[in-house]
Amino acid sequence: MLEFLTLKPEAFGLDISDLSLKIVKLKRKGKLLTLSSFLEEDIGQGIIKEGEIKDEEGLVKIIKESLPKIKGEKLKTKHVVASLPEEKAFLQVIQLPRMSKEDLKSAVIYEAENYIPLPIEEVYLDSQIVLPLYNHLDHFDVLIAALPKKIVDPYLSCLKKAGLYPKALEIESLAIARALIKKEISPFPALLIDFGATKTSFIIFSGYSVRFTSSIPVSSHGLTEVISKTMNIDFKKAEELKIKYGLDIVEKIIFTKKSPAPEQVRYGASKDSQFQKEIIGNKKIFETLIPALTDLTEQIKKCLDFYRTHASHEHLLPEMKDVKKIFISGGGANLKGLSDFLSSELGVPVALGNPWINILPEPLKEVPELSFQESLKYTTALGLALRGIRTNSR
Repeated sequence: MLEFLTLKPEAFGLDISDLSLKIVKLKRKGKLLTLSSFLEEDIGQGIIKEGEIKDEEGLVKIIKESLPKIKGEKLKTKHVVASLPEEKAFLQVIQLPRMSKEDLKSAVIYEAENYIPLPIEEVYLDSQIVLPLYNHLDHFDVLIAALPKKIVDPYLSCLKKAGLYPKALEIESLAIARALIKKEISPFPALLIDFGATKTSFIIFSGYSVRFTSSIPVSSHGLTEVISKTMNIDFKKAEELKIKYGLDIVEKIIFTKKSPAPEQVRYGASKDSQFQKEIIGNKKIFETLIPALTDLTEQIKKCLDFYRTHASHEHLLPEMKDVKKIFISGGGANLKGLSDFLSSELGVPVALGNPWINILPEPLKEVPELSFQESLKYTTALGLALRGIRTNSR
């Protein structure tokens, strides 16, 4: 079918979080996709708190002022696919008997009342049939997603007041999974950890669908605040030290051939004073962050334990039932040594997610305008932009 009469125009992705908004527009280049436009803009504290918009006019002003600042090609569309806050959402895969599509709509509403801790008339409810990876089913697996209307309506209002036309509003976890899971199919459960500025989200994906989500307040900014308070330095300096040293103290001491023996580090016996300063500085940051990171690993373990004891109806091969891989994304994923630290603590391979996996041909992981390291911050926005450029609605 010719698409010049399509009623589903391409849209850009807009990721709105507590402290920033990120914009991504993709474009087609032959059969491939590439980056067209992007931008990150700060949102002042207090405008959005824990996903809830507190100052609509303030957010509208920021959105309006951001659009002309876009990097790359000028935006030629006002259609947008925007994010909705993960911490306010309810997601669940439920089972229903096979029935017609019309009957299924009614059944989903009726069954959802058993899972959503709010009156059904107070939420927006959406659903999608999840196909089995293996075996034909005598029932439907259905992913239901719900958000309180009092949370969603202000987002819709702000977008419209900013002169935009929402093509879709989507929970963050669904966009993150679209960006990180190759071809949006996984033969085994994978844990996606989005390490953001104000929260960390856990997303378990298997087969064709998100299966479980949760959020905790451990965050990238939180780690910086710990350094700032513990070392009695301002936030900006603490952020610089966090970026410079990260968690690679173990690697520096144990694996670097030029490193002095532990005893030399302890007593300052190294002849290489600059390297000595690096080790001492790194050690201070590492020790400062350990309590917060220990809390993070304990929360991840709880998430994995909950999934192991509650996972069902995923129609995977028996040997593929456990989480086999963990991918981390978000700006906090760039913390030096974080992947190795988590892998060691959890006993599961941990790697940086590739938010370009469904956009660029392999093995490319970045474009000249946006480095791989920077693009980790844009994971949600890239997932939204992928939905925005597709002619279908999902």
